[in-house]
Amino acid sequence: MLKYMAMAHPHHQYIYSDPNGPVYYKGVYHLFYQYNPQGPIWGNISWAHSISYNLIDWVHVDIALRPNDPNLDINGCYSGSITLIQDDKLAILYTGEDSKNHQVQNLATPKNPSDPSLREWIKYPKPLMTPIDGIDPSQFRDPTTAWLGPDNIWRVTIGARQMDGKWMAFLYKSRDFENWTRSEETPLYLFEKDLVVECLDFFPVGIKGSLGDDDNHYLNKDQYKKKYALKVSFQAKEQDCYILGQYSAHLDEFKVESDSMNDDLDLRMDYGKFYASKSFYDPDKKRRVVWGWIMETESRADDIKKGWSGLMSFPRTIVLSESGKQLIQWPIEEIEKLRGEKISVENKDLHCGSLFEISGVTTSQADLEVSFEIEIGELKNAELLESSKVDPQELCKEKNISVGGQFGPFGLLVLASDNMLEQTAIYFRIFKIKTDDDCEKYVVLMCSDQSRSSLRDEPVKTTYGTFLDLDPLQEKITLRTLIDHSIVESFGGEGRSVITARVYPKLAIDKGSHLYAFNYGTKSVKILKLNAWSMKNAQFESKREEEEEEAN
Repeated sequence: MLKYMAMAHPHHQYIYSDPNGPVYYKGVYHLFYQYNPQGPIWGNISWAHSISYNLIDWVHVDIALRPNDPNLDINGCYSGSITLIQDDKLAILYTGEDSKNHQVQNLATPKNPSDPSLREWIKYPKPLMTPIDGIDPSQFRDPTTAWLGPDNIWRVTIGARQMDGKWMAFLYKSRDFENWTRSEETPLYLFEKDLVVECLDFFPVGIKGSLGDDDNHYLNKDQYKKKYALKVSFQAKEQDCYILGQYSAHLDEFKVESDSMNDDLDLRMDYGKFYASKSFYDPDKKRRVVWGWIMETESRADDIKKGWSGLMSFPRTIVLSESGKQLIQWPIEEIEKLRGEKISVENKDLHCGSLFEISGVTTSQADLEVSFEIEIGELKNAELLESSKVDPQELCKEKNISVGGQFGPFGLLVLASDNMLEQTAIYFRIFKIKTDDDCEKYVVLMCSDQSRSSLRDEPVKTTYGTFLDLDPLQEKITLRTLIDHSIVESFGGEGRSVITARVYPKLAIDKGSHLYAFNYGTKSVKILKLNAWSMKNAQFESKREEEEEEAN
């Protein structure tokens, strides 16, 4: 990732930018990420490094990679990945910008592989992959985690723009992880959109989760339906989109099932403030875990004033939906260890205009799960949506929380001030549409409205939206929301869609914050079940030598 890079001050616990190389090694979780040790603004881009034993509490250790070699990375150590080559052998592939401002792909390996903390890294003395054969040298970056084919040859894919302007996901191969050549076959994927492509991720995923990056088939195909996901970060839109398909390891061919990435109905990892995500396979718990970078929406001056910028999302698991049409994301189970005081509500009717306060938890730092029930017989009265191809974000802006409807808006108001002048709304609406065969079906719109999130003028206050792949005739509408002061991550439909909000309330902070369930639609909605927990703080510790020297 090369632009909009917001780094955090080294003395602050929140020091994250886009994640590079998460990995599990010798009982320790490692997370590498983009970092400026000199301040919260662009420049001196390095690879910072933190370790954890539970993905919740973290220790910041020495910076792994610094921009210090004219032939490799003197102008920045940018994004990349880490690959477990053998049980005791790791390799970092990363993009560097050399003294000619060319982007090249470099290698680094641990100085002491027996050290579970992996505190020191050694760079290979020359680039492994360079922008030749018609590649734009300024747009060639972000190698994925490598995978081993059935021929015992390593593969990696890299995003690049050709001199003719076309963006590709190129495939490179190597037998020894040092000498790489570009595949002579067609690229893994050709992008039709003229948008800067970066931070690729390519991985297998099944309904029961992933059995591992090197596993190319399941023993029981009926039980484990498997596909591959290609995730791409589009810089101009600051969106992480993905497509699903079948990958042939023998042919190096990725057959996309529905090419939504090249139209306006793309699938996204998150429909809010979430970018440059990176996943890894956790062999200890046999799951795939992903992080995303949550950027600031304040001004550069605000970042400098507070001395830090950029955070990581809560880590999430990824599985394939039962339908096989999309990814399902859910907060990792370890987050539940942070839960404290709990309150529960069941069978609570929310009539038109209802505003029900949820008290008894720390509302500025909470975990909440709720399921809503609607009267099925009344659905015939739902508002008619003229076209199912409408932009859901624009629809959420048009049908904001102040616009009443039949079924909705209903949902949660979080980080609300005493006088309700500040509030962040996460809500649903139900519409009916006419199908091509002139039948009726129902669609559920999920919105996250930050337009009233702060009385401050500086922050960008965006409204996000998406349609849930959910039939309200067959399923309850569910929502899980994690509130962490200025970040609100909302998982709709048991993880079918996720919207992350970045908000900066002036009044609704700490004890001045309130939490509500509401219904502003004309039709009644029932809270079937609601559980809310106060959340304890995660623990952060720094063992960076340069910080200890500054402290002394």
